[in-house]
Amino acid sequence: MSALDLPGIGPAPARRAALRRRIRLLVAATITYNVIEAMVSITAGAVASSAALIGFGLDSIGEVASAAAVAWQFSAADHERRERTALRVIAVGFFALAAYVTADAAGAVKEGRAAWRGDACCAVPAASEGACSDGCCGPADR
Repeated sequence: MSALDLPGIGPAPARRAALRRRIRLLVAATITYNVIEAMVSITAGAVASSAALIGFGLDSIGEVASAAAVAWQFSAADHERRERTALRVIAVGFFALAAYVTADAAGAVKEGRAAWRGDACCAVPAASEGACSDGCCGPADR
């Protein structure tokens, strides 16, 4: 039993019901937005062969999974019992994203793709002058 379940502590039952409805609407809006964002980003990333856009879309999918896990967790009366499972779902989603980004970066390094080198130049501005002296990234990338 949590402190909010004790009589006289926390919002009144009518207010609690209104807050639960508001939470459901916000979760639904967040999930809808992130699904659209993921579809657009992954499609654009596939067309442009951009690991950054695909990663952004996969991050949106991770956010959808996280929101769904939290919604599932708090849909139960005793939400504390579901917390560990919800956290594991969230962790797996973001570890999968990290694995994708790591694999793509390793493949880019192995293949010597200039696009990756350009991203690295932009990610590490302090080293970019020396690293980009061979023209691996143009002025638009800086």
